[in-house]
Amino acid sequence: LIRLPASALRFLRDEVDLFGCWNSLTQNMDIRPNHTIYINNMNDKIKKEELKRSLYALFSQFGHVVDIVALKTMKMRGQAFVIFKELGSSTNALRQLQGFPFYGKPMGTPNSANTQGNATQNPQVPDYPPNYILFLNNLPEETNEMMLSMLFNQFPGFKEVRLVPGRHDIAFVEFENDGQAGAARDALQGFKITPSHAMKITYAKK
Repeated sequence: LIRLPASALRFLRDEVDLFGCWNSLTQNMDIRPNHTIYINNMNDKIKKEELKRSLYALFSQFGHVVDIVALKTMKMRGQAFVIFKELGSSTNALRQLQGFPFYGKPMGTPNSANTQGNATQNPQVPDYPPNYILFLNNLPEETNEMMLSMLFNQFPGFKEVRLVPGRHDIAFVEFENDGQAGAARDALQGFKITPSHAMKITYAKK
């Protein structure tokens, strides 16, 4: 489970509009993006309406749920967005439900690299001199532009994510300057997009 930055909501506009859901996602203008939780690693065989009912029952114990958006397109299977009215509710849900077993799979799973033991599991990767472009590798097959944008958009200076055609395991992320890129690299080094894939981040080779 991770928080959903503002640009991720904008990035979703076209995808969500296919299902006529965008108005319900944005109609309450006092709901800031950090009231929204992004969920992944869910069982993608569950029917959409059943999934939404189950998510509502699970998350409403933490506060008033304004809306749940779950899409069944190929790119969005196993993912959903839960929008709370109160920031405290989303914060509590984020903390309590990380890895919660949901239809036989641990919900969420993205974890910071700062947890104990990651240093031994994820050896240091070679690095290049500072650059405003970051190179990501060891990405899981289900990685997409939206997921990476949500992770990196929380850092100042973020500009764009560039995927590599034909390669799911690598990507580039561009920032406005070297310092901003370095801050994002340090914060997300080893971030687990899935339990078995800790993201490795270096400066791109100039």
